[in-house]
Amino acid sequence: MQKLVDGIHKFQRESFSQDQKLFETLADGQNPLALFITCSDSRIDPSRLTQTKPGELFIQRTAGNIVPPYGSVFAGEAATIEYAVMALNIRDIVICGHSHCGAMGGLLDPDAIENMPAVKAYLEHAESTRRIVKENYSHLTDPEKRLTLTVEENVLVQLESLRTHPSVAAAVGRNELKLHGWVYKFETGDVFAFNPDEHQFVPLADISPPETEPDRTLPPI
Repeated sequence: MQKLVDGIHKFQRESFSQDQKLFETLADGQNPLALFITCSDSRIDPSRLTQTKPGELFIQRTAGNIVPPYGSVFAGEAATIEYAVMALNIRDIVICGHSHCGAMGGLLDPDAIENMPAVKAYLEHAESTRRIVKENYSHLTDPEKRLTLTVEENVLVQLESLRTHPSVAAAVGRNELKLHGWVYKFETGDVFAFNPDEHQFVPLADISPPETEPDRTLPPI
């Protein structure tokens, strides 16, 4: 705990003073570039990974970067997504899985989470992921490769779940919102993005960014 307290003191002395004007402008509202949905894993730091500043990312973190289908449970996930799309006019949503994901490990090995009923129940929202891996990749026996494949398949499953949210479906239909699937390998720093044309995850560096950035001149909220 002392490390956290010392960190706050250091932040106030150094980081805050250097960016004080930025923090003062944030009091007027927020206008983030994207909704970033990722795992609760402590090894993932979305802002550091994307080199974004306060106010630039709207972040949602859940075990296994899971997005429950709309209507299955009205909790923080649905509210966060709806607010991001409808109130903040988010133009991009990223679902980012990661290497060595404990939630996906539990999905593959239910006995490991038998004494964690809340975790087990939450992972039911990734049941399609488990079935895809079990029924379509039974030949893949290497545990590390199987876990990596599960992480990738789960990102795609959660993207489909994200599309069940009415605010997302409507914005995508108006071509005002784009959805992205990423996998972050934190031990190497590599990020892979799903390329629908190739039907696979490819290094993010191989994907060309859009020539123009979306208009972000709407008033902040």
